Amino acid sequence: MKKMNKKRQTAIYVSLDILAAVISWFCFFFYRKYHEAFYQSSKEILTVMFSDHKFYLGVTLIPLCWIILYAITGTYLSVYRKSRIKELEFTLKNTFFGSIILFFAIILDDHIVDYTDYIRLFFVLFSLQFFTTSLFRFILITITSNAIHAGKIGFNAVLVGGGKLALDLYKVLEKQKQHSGTKFVGFVRANGEDTQEMETYLPFLGSYKDLSRIIKEKQIEEVVIAIDNRQNATLEKIFSIIDMENVLIKILPKTENYILGTVKDTAIFNEPLIQIHLDFMPPLWQKILKRIMDIVLSFIFIVLFSPLYLILCIGVKRSSPGPILFRQERIGYKGKPFHIVKFRSMYVDAEKDGPQLSSENDNRITKFGRFMRRTHFDELPQFFNVLKGDMSLVGPRPERQYYIDKITQVAPHYRLLLLTKPGLTSWGQVAYGYAENVEQMLERLRFDLVYIENMSLLIDIKILLYTVIAVLKLKGK
Repeated sequence: MKKMNKKRQTAIYVSLDILAAVISWFCFFFYRKYHEAFYQSSKEILTVMFSDHKFYLGVTLIPLCWIILYAITGTYLSVYRKSRIKELEFTLKNTFFGSIILFFAIILDDHIVDYTDYIRLFFVLFSLQFFTTSLFRFILITITSNAIHAGKIGFNAVLVGGGKLALDLYKVLEKQKQHSGTKFVGFVRANGEDTQEMETYLPFLGSYKDLSRIIKEKQIEEVVIAIDNRQNATLEKIFSIIDMENVLIKILPKTENYILGTVKDTAIFNEPLIQIHLDFMPPLWQKILKRIMDIVLSFIFIVLFSPLYLILCIGVKRSSPGPILFRQERIGYKGKPFHIVKFRSMYVDAEKDGPQLSSENDNRITKFGRFMRRTHFDELPQFFNVLKGDMSLVGPRPERQYYIDKITQVAPHYRLLLLTKPGLTSWGQVAYGYAENVEQMLERLRFDLVYIENMSLLIDIKILLYTVIAVLKLKGK
């Protein structure tokens, strides 16, 4: 069984999409010249085509535009795990949207006798692009799926669980007539179960606590979890360990209701498992627009309110001795530390006795600092964190490692919040408010989990509007 070569497969996809775009443009250009009725034969049309600089411009630029569109919409993110039906639907949407753009770019200046010519030309353009692209993709997906089913292509996998449930699952997968592509390199013990029988089939790699190391050392692409669905605590611990790893997680259907909003069907490979996707981010085009919105709005706000920044700097300096800005390490996307920046609202050495959360009547806060907290003005320097890329305008509020360790002792699934970029504002902060202790952090966690399960640009805009209302109500602490 060969290990998959994602770069090679992606290159094949891109090459076929380019070829489809070139063929489509050639046929469409020929069709346009044919219907202009100025030419008597196909040979004459071809002669005119090959002497027209617009033809060569189109052959060069239009395929590139299609590839950019496909890349933005996530076509090349998972090149081995594709369904022919779903890919057909996906291609239909993409080519329809792209054809509309090309229609306004290249057709509206054509010589048109009747408005129905517009409809005809658009239909021809769309049909050619959809047919050629779908045909090549259908062939490639069929070849790839057959290779996977035949066991010629495999994905390194580790089985979590060594008891009877895991053993039965392993035997079922191995007996499948159509291989799922899962290539087990070993198994790990989940909860002290007897693994003697399992060791006769697969190498024993250690405990589930070693999964991060095993994934890196064995180049694991799939983690298959086969433990009793009553072991929720163990499941939480397993997910908290592998949530930062770039792997596909598969689990028995009876536990699917445990992970909210992350279940995807894997019937394409006819295996008795479901997939758990821990990537909560929206489609690629929304990620790009979200980042553009972060940059544009942050830059506009900084420029427009630069006088306010100056006033706050003077106010902080006069309020108490110490620096104007306060920098503190927080944990960001995928556990990466960064330094969040605020206007200093507390006296120097406010945490000399260790990390503390602020409260309603916190005597560590200066008079001017209390005003800034009520208006949220102390958070304004974080627009620079957003510009830098450490944060987004909307996302779960970043916490210190000290409090993350405390929270995950009670709720390991808190680490799911680290799978998206932290934000200047969040649904948890808008709907619940500031947290004064770990218990309140856990309460706020529910709102942030709802956000990451429903992330979209529309939700972000809604949260930004609610944030403005919250700021105007002066309810900060």
